[in-house]
Amino acid sequence: MTNPLYNALLKHQSDDAVFLDVPGGGALSYGALRHAISTAAGALGAAGVEPGDRVVCQIAKSPEALILYLATVAAGAVFVPLNTAYTPVELDYFLEDAEPALLVLDETTQAAKPVAEARGVATAAPLDLVNSTATPLAAPAPRETGDLAAILYTSGTTGRSKGAMLTHGNLISNAQALKVCWRFTAKDVLLHALPVFHTHGLFVATNVTLAAHGRMIFCPSFNLDQLAELMPQATSIMGVPTFYTRMIGDARFDKAAMKHMRLIISGSAPLLAGSHRAFEAQTGHAILERYGMTETNMITSNPFAGERRAGTVGHPLPGVSLRLANPDDAGIGSIEVRGPNVTPGYWRNKEKTAESFTEDGWFITGDLGIKDTEGYVSIVGREKDLVISGGFNIYPKEVEVEIDALPGVLESAVYGVADADLGEVVAAAVVLESDGATDADAILAALTDRLARFKVPRHVRIMNELPRNAMGKVQKAALRTDHPSV
Repeated sequence: MTNPLYNALLKHQSDDAVFLDVPGGGALSYGALRHAISTAAGALGAAGVEPGDRVVCQIAKSPEALILYLATVAAGAVFVPLNTAYTPVELDYFLEDAEPALLVLDETTQAAKPVAEARGVATAAPLDLVNSTATPLAAPAPRETGDLAAILYTSGTTGRSKGAMLTHGNLISNAQALKVCWRFTAKDVLLHALPVFHTHGLFVATNVTLAAHGRMIFCPSFNLDQLAELMPQATSIMGVPTFYTRMIGDARFDKAAMKHMRLIISGSAPLLAGSHRAFEAQTGHAILERYGMTETNMITSNPFAGERRAGTVGHPLPGVSLRLANPDDAGIGSIEVRGPNVTPGYWRNKEKTAESFTEDGWFITGDLGIKDTEGYVSIVGREKDLVISGGFNIYPKEVEVEIDALPGVLESAVYGVADADLGEVVAAAVVLESDGATDADAILAALTDRLARFKVPRHVRIMNELPRNAMGKVQKAALRTDHPSV
């Protein structure tokens, strides 16, 4: 028996090839990476971590964070990354739920140590594990493809966070499919400016690079000045829409500066069709947008070769099936998926697991989508964000598209608020291109001729920015909660 994920990601690269370039911090070769993984895995074992145990890691983005992920895999344990923004109170829930054998904290998260001590959970520092004098792990621990490799907690916008379980097979299948679809090779240099506590930066970016034997330039965070400086060294970048909207209008990202780039990928939040077109006009590159979620890794992708259709997320990946359940007259239905990428369920939550799968085994994403005549999928919104007003179904995306097209509007978010008469009515939060570029009355007047009356917002809020999570997704639950009393 072998360790499937370790072998898929780390077995065949040349020791001398560079895996990681850290601006101002040197380079890490594949040989040095394997040595560091062996050392850290040995330290995990010395700390009492056994195969199947959970290792919770709440540390800032660093090479050590990636090493600890891979060392946990090598040790046969289960990696549980957490956002460093979580407070000690929030961390206490994760410790209670995951019951880890070890909690890894760095200087940015030391405030959580008393919580771990109160629960009897051992703690360690990342550098101590990576630089340990414990006996290195001689060989990766044997695992099966169905064994857990990681647990990623959802954002918890509808109650307590749930731990999505991801197996060795889940992560391998997705990395291999994306490597092929996006044509990643050992010649690729990925500019990495994403967080690594989330599936995008940790599993999509890192696993695809490793599977392709490629190289990453590892930025500590998103910084437009740093991206402009490092872009000439890269061939590809994965980002969230904010990366690209901030490049638009910046002369440092023009066709000449971007000519050498092979691939620009966006995900984790919807990219406005207007932003897609503006970026292509400025840089000469059509952004490749894809769709995925914590529980499934990546589900669909626009094509590498072929039309990258603005406003869509492309077609299902090879081996992944997608269907639209209970479509309405317009063809909008609930997105359900099936494939080797899909979670087996939620950690110690049989009830939620059962609710999330259909009787015939399809995973219910909670997203609403539609397919065009050529099979391109577009995401309309979340089922829980659907507004039902006076018995009429209103899809927020449809209203947002109309608002975003108005002069003076940068972006919008549409959501439902309670109404004594209609049950719910439509509300919109709008960010302007500049102060005074338009106002609520002008927006409502413009929408009157473009939308059926029941779809026109009853309330329009002008905001400086929309509330977002760390990956750029608009938090509509926060908009509903904070909606002004009327």
